[in-house]
Amino acid sequence: MEAFFNSQSSSRSRWSYDTLKNFREISPVVQNHIKRVYFTLCCAVVAAAVGAFLHVLWNIGGFLTTLGSIGTMVWLLSTPPFEEQKRLSLLMASALFQGASIGPLIDLAIAIDPSLIFSAFVATSLAFGSFSAAALVARRREYIYLGGLLSSGLSILMWLHFASSIFGSSIALFKFELYFGLLVFVGYVIVDTQEIIEMAHFGDLDYVKHALTLFTDLAAIFVRILIIMLKNSGERNERKKKRRD
Repeated sequence: MEAFFNSQSSSRSRWSYDTLKNFREISPVVQNHIKRVYFTLCCAVVAAAVGAFLHVLWNIGGFLTTLGSIGTMVWLLSTPPFEEQKRLSLLMASALFQGASIGPLIDLAIAIDPSLIFSAFVATSLAFGSFSAAALVARRREYIYLGGLLSSGLSILMWLHFASSIFGSSIALFKFELYFGLLVFVGYVIVDTQEIIEMAHFGDLDYVKHALTLFTDLAAIFVRILIIMLKNSGERNERKKKRRD
């Protein structure tokens, strides 16, 4: 236990402004790969925003768009890497369907407080950017060991969701799923970023697949942050009504 805290304090002492500029452990090829991954991720976010906007206009989001998103993901992952343009198109289609699937939640936010959408996006960007940057500047493979813990956490979430769908849910269980799920997917940002770097070092430069991995994390974080903000806003409005009465 003492060794653990000593290692943590020594790692903190190595952090400085020079650490943020230290990418010597990441080769130029891997750095270029990471740039392509994040650029592709930004394009996927734009496609998701278009999908959400299309839902607001024509109410297209729902079960079918969710199936479409999953189907295009599977199609993408089964397509050979050399078919780059096809895989990029499938990624954008999957992101668009994902955005349309989130559309009903966006509709709810517009009805309650439209500013919450922008606030949730900013909070998601800050969380994703901060933890992704932490993974980039950390030593190689430093956080990959967390993958097993996060997989266990994801399994717990799935079983809780399954149990609540059968036996019913409670407010306490819903809150736990919400906040614990947010913690799990924020952790996945760190682990997935380091795994992408590690795979790129071993020659896996499939930037489309890697962008899809990070986009999945980003979407999961955005949904949970927006739900938390909507819930808090609703509670504040209820308290205001009680005070008026």
